Amino acid sequence: MNRSISILGSTGSIGCQTLEILDLTRDEWDINYLTVNSKIAELDEQIKRYHPRGVAISNEECYQEFKRTTSFTGEILCGEEGVIAAAGDNRNDIVMSALVGFSGVMPTLAAIENGAHIALANKETLVSAGEIITRAAREKNVPLLAVDSEHSAILQCLAGEDTSEIEKIILTASGGPFRGVAKEDFPSITLAQALRHPNWSMGNKITIDSATLMNKGFEVIEAKWLFDLPPEKIDVLVHPQSIIHSMVQFQDGSVKAQLGTPDMRVPIGYALHFPHHKPMDFPRLDLAAMGQLTFFPPDFEKFPCLQLAFDALAMGGTAPAILNAANEIAVQAFLKEEIRYIDIPVIITKCLDEMNSVSSPSLADIAAIDAETRRVARNECQNVR
Repeated sequence: MNRSISILGSTGSIGCQTLEILDLTRDEWDINYLTVNSKIAELDEQIKRYHPRGVAISNEECYQEFKRTTSFTGEILCGEEGVIAAAGDNRNDIVMSALVGFSGVMPTLAAIENGAHIALANKETLVSAGEIITRAAREKNVPLLAVDSEHSAILQCLAGEDTSEIEKIILTASGGPFRGVAKEDFPSITLAQALRHPNWSMGNKITIDSATLMNKGFEVIEAKWLFDLPPEKIDVLVHPQSIIHSMVQFQDGSVKAQLGTPDMRVPIGYALHFPHHKPMDFPRLDLAAMGQLTFFPPDFEKFPCLQLAFDALAMGGTAPAILNAANEIAVQAFLKEEIRYIDIPVIITKCLDEMNSVSSPSLADIAAIDAETRRVARNECQNVR
């Protein structure tokens, strides 16, 4: 029997690479739904190649245009409700959640409620609603298989291990494009510079998050929920070559690491085929050619977003949701060149300071605080101009 998969965010970087992985074992899969926000031309090309049962388009104007112009005869769903319905369809065996930002929370929850396995590339889901998502996954006995290379590395290092023997996990970070830039030069950082990641090819939002190290902060919060670890057992280490993707240190002092080339197709493939390593014809790691691997502690002064993530995790409740919402708005403003790179942590800090965090929040609490934080963050973006 083929497995049925839906891909949320099929035209994004992770979505496209997921389809590339499926091409390698195409006879094992049925494509259930593909969902997009507005890239309907790209969606049309994917339909012609992969023949999904249905699609969902969250942007209503693009939905109307697609309906008017397409020859696709499958189901066409509209809006956020359509994406949620696609994610929660009971034919799904696995859902690749590759949406950007808070928009991934409700579809991921819908997929869990219907028992589908979750390949989670949307880290903001666990940042904003980690307690709710992980509780639902436990109740439904649904595995959350992280697609991040770092969390995939931890998962692989823990295979066959007793998690009670973990002393700490070490998430590695490339350090982004500004690792070697002096702090006094940060005010002059441009958008073009921030979008030039030295190792990884990703979407614009996550590339900026990597430049500020907020992406690594999100991964710290995500790791807390995925591996049920307190913050003091989660470390970050800068590793510019991005060859060691993460490590686990055990209570006897031994350390296990997972290595590989910086290629997102590898952790995507592992999540889709977990717990198996299917044959993949990707470039192999040549350590002799690498010569050396280097490591540094993160600079929290140069990259305050990383410290803000640790702070929000320590605060608990809705503080990580505030962190995520404020960051989304600030990054959007920076991508539009409405604020400077150095304004991003300033706006996030003001939101964390001004907003009242709710302990043990409901989904309604998280949605409300997310909306209010976005309003406050937009005002702050206006104020820093």
